[in-house]
Amino acid sequence: MNEEQRLQSQQVKTVDPSDKKSEKDYSKYFQRVFMPPSMKDAKRRGKEAVKYHEDFSIPEEFLGMGKGRKFYIRTYGCQMNEHDTEVMAGILMQLGYEPTDQPEDANVILLNTCAIRENAENKVFGEIGHLKPLKMEKPDLLLGVCGCMSQEESVVNKLLKQYQYVDMVFGTHNIHRLPHILNEAYMAKEMVVEVWSKEGDVVENLPKVRQGKIKAWVNIMYGCDKFCTYCIVPYTRGKERSRRPEDIIQEVRQLAAQGYKEITLLGQNVNAYGKDFTDMEYGLGDLMDDLRKIDIPRIRFTTSHPRDFDDHLIEVLAKKGNLMEHIHLPVQSGSSEILKIMARKYTREQYLELVRKIKKAIPDVALTTDIIVGFPNETEEQFEETLSLVREVGFESAYTFIYSPREGTPAAKMKDNVPMEVKKERLQRLNELVNELSAKAMKKYEGKIVEVLVEGESKNNPDVLAGYTRRNKLVNFKGPKSAIGQIVKVKITEAKTWTLNGEMVVEREAVEVK
Repeated sequence: MNEEQRLQSQQVKTVDPSDKKSEKDYSKYFQRVFMPPSMKDAKRRGKEAVKYHEDFSIPEEFLGMGKGRKFYIRTYGCQMNEHDTEVMAGILMQLGYEPTDQPEDANVILLNTCAIRENAENKVFGEIGHLKPLKMEKPDLLLGVCGCMSQEESVVNKLLKQYQYVDMVFGTHNIHRLPHILNEAYMAKEMVVEVWSKEGDVVENLPKVRQGKIKAWVNIMYGCDKFCTYCIVPYTRGKERSRRPEDIIQEVRQLAAQGYKEITLLGQNVNAYGKDFTDMEYGLGDLMDDLRKIDIPRIRFTTSHPRDFDDHLIEVLAKKGNLMEHIHLPVQSGSSEILKIMARKYTREQYLELVRKIKKAIPDVALTTDIIVGFPNETEEQFEETLSLVREVGFESAYTFIYSPREGTPAAKMKDNVPMEVKKERLQRLNELVNELSAKAMKKYEGKIVEVLVEGESKNNPDVLAGYTRRNKLVNFKGPKSAIGQIVKVKITEAKTWTLNGEMVVEREAVEVK
């Protein structure tokens, strides 16, 4: 038995936290299989070649496991988590389970978690507490915690000590092992823990249950090697591993054949795609150029790191067609000093030069971003640099956050010396500026006709339809239900800060703008 087979045979561990022997066994197991975040160790990773597995299938002995049973998955966090949920739902349905949107009707409940911010963790622990009465009422209910939080040592320890009624805990690298984990959970009397510190494999042919028939997510790579000092993702998602282009292209062709109108390419650092290939030079620009030739109306990608946004990608995006003129480009701070402490590996000037190149190649591009305020040591002058960069770029929207330390990251060891009242005041000033710029960008649409991919009824009014423009602006308008899933022309009659109102027009009236 080789080392990988030995580890594989020992992945699932049942733990009774009240039992001293079990606790001792767990301690040994935990040290071997799960390692807490270590910058030093993590930066040495990547020596092993990425292994590709094309042959995922449900083991025969598990087929029918879910017959007569239902599952419920609650998802927290980013699009990557949503995509993981689609895969888990696909596996569960192949096992014979049926989906339900009511937790009380479920035989298996999975909480697919996010570790980006402390508030996300608090929500999950709160939900686990709310589910305790249901678990006590239905002893045969399996309750599982998975996703990014499960890759954190402190979280697993807390679950073991305070939430012993949780049946299973598994990480982001273990989703393809879900049938085995469920089987062990049914047989075990204690909590089943399967969290691999080892990552590096790419598993293809995983089943998926897509959420909707109009837009789809396509994961093109996993992990991140950037190690920004505030971010837990490189530890919870592992090293960068790119899927082979032929597998991605085949998946997108299949989605096009099924009638999907839009796909979004996903990656924690999506424009680092292909940098780990050793047998060829092929990056995101090459992939987008190949996907551009597929007959699917819209292609997007997220999320980018400015450091990996190269000239070839800009050149390809400038060809437009089914490549959208919207780029989400997180800056995080407008101060070179703060960017250095964040380990973003670019300066304010380099970011602005990248923006200049993008705007020159794609004059009508819509740029959006992420910004953190109140990072350790941020001065008022440095925050003002962020405000001036936002004005100079003219972001059309931004996700803004108060800095929140994540245990295990280098920034968590820094003195958090910006008072909370100062952080809140800076966030308010930043949001006022972002709102102003968004409203200004939206105002330009009044009286114009735009293309809208209609996603469904408005959340606030079933008589109103809602969809997005090429530049990712939300449009609400009245129209026939038959327009859902189609790309239609809409004349904008009113611009709000974040949304547009309009009226559907017939084709002969349309003089299209983006």
